[in-house]
Amino acid sequence: MEQAVIEAKGLVKKYGDLEAVAGIDLEVYGGEIFGFLGPNGAGKSTTISMLCTLLTPTAGIARVAGIDVVRDPAAVRQRIGLVFQDPSLDDQLTARENLEFHAFVYSVPAPDRRRRIDEMLNLLQLADRASSAVKTFSGGMKRRLEIARGMLHQPQVLFLDEPTIGLDPQTRKSIWTHLNELRDTKGVTIFMTTHYMDEAEYCDRIAIIDRGKIVALGTPDELKAMVGGDVVTITSTAPGAAAKEIEDMLGVKPARDNGTLRMEVPDGKAFVPRLVRELSAPVDTVTLRRPSLDDVFLKLTGRAIRDEEVSARDRNRAMASRWMGRRR
Repeated sequence: MEQAVIEAKGLVKKYGDLEAVAGIDLEVYGGEIFGFLGPNGAGKSTTISMLCTLLTPTAGIARVAGIDVVRDPAAVRQRIGLVFQDPSLDDQLTARENLEFHAFVYSVPAPDRRRRIDEMLNLLQLADRASSAVKTFSGGMKRRLEIARGMLHQPQVLFLDEPTIGLDPQTRKSIWTHLNELRDTKGVTIFMTTHYMDEAEYCDRIAIIDRGKIVALGTPDELKAMVGGDVVTITSTAPGAAAKEIEDMLGVKPARDNGTLRMEVPDGKAFVPRLVRELSAPVDTVTLRRPSLDDVFLKLTGRAIRDEEVSARDRNRAMASRWMGRRR
């Protein structure tokens, strides 16, 4: 059986009476792109912080690259790269100077530094801007430079916390082209958190975490199969009356999702004509589609995933500060 590169058994993190992570069991294998999905406060950032040695577990065991994160955190940090959600580059330095500083902090051998820096700049398509100040970079360029920095010391595992948040769809797609190339050419294992469901489709496997516990784990197709059949969504000016009619007449109990009524049915093509024909409550729109990861998330947690806000920026700044403080 393949050896897990990341392993957690009974992992717990408590803050007083609050149990942020409630006994997680997890294995991630070499070369995987592994996605960690969950709403704000679900425990995913706490989990990634423990795996990256930024937080000490209350209970349980976690190993990264075969090393216990509590017993030898310094050895773990030498084997991982970490890209924070919030930018942590020095805007006053050039791209090359940012990478040179990182190479120095990680004790990359002096004879290898220039070669590795050039390799990463070329791989992330930043070679032509190596001498430009980072303050002149776009958001997508900064993110690519952060990924190059995270890979510079040749880690076995690259942790990405919301790697494309705030970027436009075209830039997000470009970032993922580079991440897949890194996985394919360097064999790096990628562990990422995201709330973009389309982005999660890039993952080989996904774990959905809610209230500190993993509620589902599998490939995107395996997770979508949990919903089954088709998804029918309607909007109505009288959603309460429509929901009652649908349940009484058609035997389907709709779920409310952000102002719409959503139903899972075995055969949507047969269900929709009957719905339109028999429903007396007003219907404005009807949508029929195959299940998505959004539907899986809603089914398992009872709510739709939304942008993480409020504390995300401060949390990631704190993580970056603690990380760099431990490196110095």
